[in-house]
Amino acid sequence: MKVRYLLLIFLGGLLLVTSCNQKKPAKESLDWAQGIVWYQIFPERFSNGSTLDDPTAAEVPGAEKEPGWQIHPWTSDWYKLQPWEKAYSDTFYNVVFNRRYGGDLIGVINKLDYLQTLGVDAIYFNPVFEAPSLHKYDAAMYHHIDDNFGPSPQRDKARIAEAHENENPSTWIWTAADSTFLRLIKEAHKREIKIVIDGVFNHTGVEFFAMKDLKKNGQNSRYANWYEVRSWDDPSTPKNEFDYEGWWGYKGLPVFKEDENGLVKGPREYIFNITRRWMDPNNDGDPSDGIDGWRLDVMQEVAPPFWRDWHQLVKSLNPNAITVAEIWDDASEWIHDKRVDATMNYLFARATKRFFANKDSTMTGNEFANRIDEIQSTYGDSTTKILWNLMDSHDTDRLPSMIVNPDNNYDRDNSPRWNPDYKVRKPLPEERQIQKQIMAFQMTYIGSPMIYYGDEAGMWGGDDPDDRKPMVWPDMTFEAEKTHPLPGHTRPSDPNYFDQTLFLYTRNLITLRHEHPAISQGDYKSLPAITTKQIYGFERRSGKEQFIALFNSADSARTVNLPTDILQYSSYEDPLTSAAYSVEDDAITLLVPGRWYVFLSAGNEQ
Repeated sequence: MKVRYLLLIFLGGLLLVTSCNQKKPAKESLDWAQGIVWYQIFPERFSNGSTLDDPTAAEVPGAEKEPGWQIHPWTSDWYKLQPWEKAYSDTFYNVVFNRRYGGDLIGVINKLDYLQTLGVDAIYFNPVFEAPSLHKYDAAMYHHIDDNFGPSPQRDKARIAEAHENENPSTWIWTAADSTFLRLIKEAHKREIKIVIDGVFNHTGVEFFAMKDLKKNGQNSRYANWYEVRSWDDPSTPKNEFDYEGWWGYKGLPVFKEDENGLVKGPREYIFNITRRWMDPNNDGDPSDGIDGWRLDVMQEVAPPFWRDWHQLVKSLNPNAITVAEIWDDASEWIHDKRVDATMNYLFARATKRFFANKDSTMTGNEFANRIDEIQSTYGDSTTKILWNLMDSHDTDRLPSMIVNPDNNYDRDNSPRWNPDYKVRKPLPEERQIQKQIMAFQMTYIGSPMIYYGDEAGMWGGDDPDDRKPMVWPDMTFEAEKTHPLPGHTRPSDPNYFDQTLFLYTRNLITLRHEHPAISQGDYKSLPAITTKQIYGFERRSGKEQFIALFNSADSARTVNLPTDILQYSSYEDPLTSAAYSVEDDAITLLVPGRWYVFLSAGNEQ
């Protein structure tokens, strides 16, 4: 009896200690994501850290059509065809998708110091999972990093084949490419840089393990219910009747099956499991060694119930993780319904292009202020602070080329691939100035600015695939771009190099943002009293600091009078130029140069 009594006391004490040592569920917070600077990386084109993991011709769909296929020279003229390409076709857009430049995660690790020097707070990666294409939106699996992004592709392939993996996580191994990605996360976190990756959960590629088994075994496949199958093959007929739904009709991207709750059980469980794998690789309840969030490709094409459940899973793994939608229009319903935290702010991009870059289909300063105020009001202040305020991406032409080609509809026919009149040349100095002006607005407006890799280095180009050129680096010598992709068209010979001046300009803007809480964290308010047809003004406030920004979209200078009812202080300084401004006659009168801006700051106690 005494022994039993002592045992009960011991067990009770043990339970009490265990209970006290258990972590309380962390409170959800995205404070870290408010106003930070994002940098988007397209992995195959950012940096080739090791030639040992370069894809071979056998690994590249389409390369078999080009005898002598090789990894493409990183520094070559973008539109110039290499000898092995000419042997197959004399048309650029027939061969460009067979190119590989060898970008990998080792290269990204090597460039983390560059990104830290630039001032980047977080990286968004286009897909990194195993896939045959250059863009990786046609996944072969989600539980492994692409072997060509790691140090030993052939060894990884052999180990995966030996492991006989399936959708069950207990069968999954860790490859060298996986370990390289985890090392990248660790090295980025050391530098206080967050990592977000692309989640492509609507469709896969035809090499996806479930689709391959489905094609082989038909209705007898364990994955027979994973995809939107339209018809099964009848073995008694010579014709193969097997058919399935492809994303937007493209058979190379088979679509997962859905019911009223979104993805059906098989793919749903698989995606939940790979979410756990990459958010908590050690499976120890500590998410610090995992990714910091997800960007969700074509999110609207999967039913909301799936996203609500998946979003809850993400927050249970890491309450501070961020989820960001690829939604090109109003995403407020998706955010307010807890399906996602934020979105890529393409509404911001469209309006900004019209005010700053267009020449004919423009907005006045008042129209622009009203439009971005409307966007902010739609999302609310707290959400607006974490929206990705991008100008360009892998899905658009680059910002400098938008300026070279003004008045085009945003993301439509913005490449010689579809529009023979599209100008492929490098921006002129006056066009670079508009780019700098837009970047200054991006870096001072409310929200989280995003840089598409290379915009800070001077890169330009049309929409896909021309927005996916290899990154220019200062230690490389690039051929001039002088080839036009279309027969019978000419272009100037444009020197291509790392633009150190533009890099330093971008870094200074990011530093300005980091050093001024009013810019990175403060409230935003447009200034209608001084906003005109071509002048747009706003203020940011945080604590005692007031920051005022004035932008001029006209080609010539404009005088602006700031009345005292706008001004909190009697004197201000431009934090970039150190120019001083004082109130005289109840106003500050200043000149805003054409296609430029003026900043005023006071009360910053940092």
